Amino acid sequence: MYDLAVIGGGPAGAAAAITSARQGHRVLLLERGRYPRHKVCGEFVSAESLGILRSLLSGTALLGSEWETLARIGRGRLFVDGSVLEAAIDPPAASISRIDLDCALWEAALSAGVDARQQQTAASVSHSVHFVIATGSNTFESRSVIDASGRWSSLSAARGLRSNLNGEKYLGLKAHFSEATPAESVDLYFFEGGYCGVQPLTSVGTENYINACAMVRSDGASSLLEVFACHPALRARSTHWKQVTDTVTTAPLIFRRPEPEHNQTLLAGDAAGFVDPFVGDGISLALRSGVMAANSLEGFLVRGETLDNACQHYRRTYLHNLLPVFRTSSRIRRLFSLPMAIRGPMARVLQHTPALTRYLVQKTR
Repeated sequence: MYDLAVIGGGPAGAAAAITSARQGHRVLLLERGRYPRHKVCGEFVSAESLGILRSLLSGTALLGSEWETLARIGRGRLFVDGSVLEAAIDPPAASISRIDLDCALWEAALSAGVDARQQQTAASVSHSVHFVIATGSNTFESRSVIDASGRWSSLSAARGLRSNLNGEKYLGLKAHFSEATPAESVDLYFFEGGYCGVQPLTSVGTENYINACAMVRSDGASSLLEVFACHPALRARSTHWKQVTDTVTTAPLIFRRPEPEHNQTLLAGDAAGFVDPFVGDGISLALRSGVMAANSLEGFLVRGETLDNACQHYRRTYLHNLLPVFRTSSRIRRLFSLPMAIRGPMARVLQHTPALTRYLVQKTR
């Protein structure tokens, strides 16, 4: 019998498992994949969550000399219809490859005493007196469950989730490239039907690597080369790149109002809600929601409160602290999705009003 079973070993699940195990609980962590692996991700960690990440990674190799070499990102640039909008990111964010981040978090979970198992896909979760989690080869029992299995899994499919992007189908694509002199900024190239983010990347043992990660309508592009061709400045810049990793893709991208709890199971990371990637807060939201979910269960696991109370506490805390990011990102995405006849003049106004651009950036933090 476990105190907590966490489904999904990404940043949200690992953060929840580490937090709960350090509180003295018996924790199971199930990951359907196997590390190391690439994930479609902007690999941007906002300054607001670097402290949380440092705490979670205490004692791991990544917090050694590699931490000091992480690329720091102190400026954002938005390329929209011929205009370039710039704003400082203060304090600076950091760039960490998902291969390094996921492996470090997994190592931290093992060090914290978590029973962490890879290649274990949770096929179903049932609940009567205790939770029963069934995989293809095992059955586990736990007093509580956190679902951090991502925005699309067998568990989310069972909840009947659907995209709310007016039926449009979006996909994500990512690869690493080498660039002679990477810009010390996160650059977002907006075009009809999507956008592509480019930023410097420090991965252990690599130099001058960049991450190119795009969200695009499926009828607009199906490869990164096609994405790069969608924006003149991006096309010109990318001609000097050399691809150093395979392209990874993911679909569908599901946008909806965050739902932090379902049938007494706490949802964290993308399982709770998928934020627009361009705001750069996906990893931050995952880490924060994972820690928040684990802390919300303390009253149930230690003080004898009901599981319902723990779920409601998590729901209130999540919606109060994290929902504003989803709302703001959705509004900004709608602005940049307007027809070019409206979007172009709006971009020019922002270009000549730096204070307004800084305000928009700050609202996504």
